[in-house]
Amino acid sequence: MNILITGSNGQVGTELQYLAKQFSDFEFTFVDLADLDITDANAVYDFINSGDYNYIINCAAYTAVDKAEENEKIAYEVNAMGAKNIAQAAVIRNIQVIHISTDYVYHNDLDRPLLETDPTNPQSVYASTKLQGDQFVQMMLPSSMVIRTSWVYSSYGHNFVKTMLRLGKERDSLGIVNDQIGTPTYAHDLAKAILDIIAKMEKGDLVSGKMQGVFHYSNDGVTHWADFAKKIFELEKIDCKVNEIETKDYPLPAARPPYSVLDKTKIKETFGLEIPNWEKSLASCLELLREKNMG
Repeated sequence: MNILITGSNGQVGTELQYLAKQFSDFEFTFVDLADLDITDANAVYDFINSGDYNYIINCAAYTAVDKAEENEKIAYEVNAMGAKNIAQAAVIRNIQVIHISTDYVYHNDLDRPLLETDPTNPQSVYASTKLQGDQFVQMMLPSSMVIRTSWVYSSYGHNFVKTMLRLGKERDSLGIVNDQIGTPTYAHDLAKAILDIIAKMEKGDLVSGKMQGVFHYSNDGVTHWADFAKKIFELEKIDCKVNEIETKDYPLPAARPPYSVLDKTKIKETFGLEIPNWEKSLASCLELLREKNMG
């Protein structure tokens, strides 16, 4: 099986690179912006047409949520048109696409775990362009799989966990919001889940066609950003006080969903996945970061 990963230097893409050696039955091609500009439809078509790919995992995205408010054109080109270009090329070659999306597309004032069938209501440029990408992929390639995830972090790149580790050592206290409820996602867990799903499909463990439609993936459990920060400091024994504040006390250009806990029943039951609790995965990530720093 030949798998093409776009956005390979992002958090999920980098975790896929790390995991590739564990899936030796697969051939991987990793590309990022320097290798392939997904906003260039001709370049995407030529690249995909020149390979013999069975799967494309699209991790490429413009994820600077606040900057997107001022850079709508770039966000649209990457998140919407880039996804469309990939789907358009994939449908010609009958390639299965797995497209990574976001909880931000919902923002629908529901206060219970969100289902894949719930209405979408994007409230930012980032959210609306990501939703357009989802829709393009599903419209052009009905057999595609869209995975919506939330609060992604890893030992690679820039993310909340690494920011808290840095600021927690620099300051005596931090104000962190407590009225945005959700679940962190360790990018390593998401990447492994995707490869496990492909492996099960290829072994015939699943009925063909089950990789179709929208699915949710985050770690299990529920928290808010302030408690997330507290857990990071607790596990790392960092003496930094967390002052819980409300979103209105920390205004940002892009609106954040107040409640975005994702219901994972569909992906668990369809693919027989076991999803770790967010606290357990956070501990694993922090342990890896400690080993990197020691090394």
